[in-house]
Amino acid sequence: MLEQYDLHNLLVIDIETVPQYAVFDNVPEHFQKLWDQKTQYQRKDETAATFYERAGIWAEFGKIICISVGIFTGTKQIGLRVKSYYSHNETEILEQFSALLANQPLSLILCAHNGKEFDFPYICRRMLINGLKIPAQLEISGKKPWEINHLDTMELWKFGDYKSYTSLSLLTAIFNIPTPKDDIDGSMVAKAYWVDKQLERIAAYCQKDVVATAQLLRRYRGEALIADELITLVPL
Repeated sequence: MLEQYDLHNLLVIDIETVPQYAVFDNVPEHFQKLWDQKTQYQRKDETAATFYERAGIWAEFGKIICISVGIFTGTKQIGLRVKSYYSHNETEILEQFSALLANQPLSLILCAHNGKEFDFPYICRRMLINGLKIPAQLEISGKKPWEINHLDTMELWKFGDYKSYTSLSLLTAIFNIPTPKDDIDGSMVAKAYWVDKQLERIAAYCQKDVVATAQLLRRYRGEALIADELITLVPL
């Protein structure tokens, strides 16, 4: 499976997002009303205020605080090099990520877990909101499905079955891949950012997700995991 892909022409990515404001009371009044309307069917018995801690999931009400990327290295022995772009300034992160893609071929394949539903569209939406041009590798408008160079490790696991979501944590467990959730998980990111002020901790967690996704790709291809000593994490 996936043997047709050249790993060296593939970029593994993961993003971390949080609500745009620390608490619901800080949200401008007109956006409070829009949030109420947007989430009325998801909230069930929760109020718009208590549900706001999940606002990072929606690109209209959240922001990106980290984008981590991984590239495969080596030939005889495949390695992985991982770097994070993180900041309180979302525009800065997106500009750095755009600059990275600008120096890559248009044929570059982007890969993420649940990337087609979350990471890729979220980045595109936040690019536009920040007044930035969408990088060519992320642009899908006007393209035929087979012209879009995006891989999604969650979609690949579905094998055409669209009824369920399979987490990266579950897949790493069944493939015996070291878990990226040994410190925090996605549900804890907003608190780690707004309350605990631990941006670097979040970036480290984001890098672990990139490593886990890259290792999952190796398993899909029937290949051995990348050895720890061949994984390079660029210092935060």
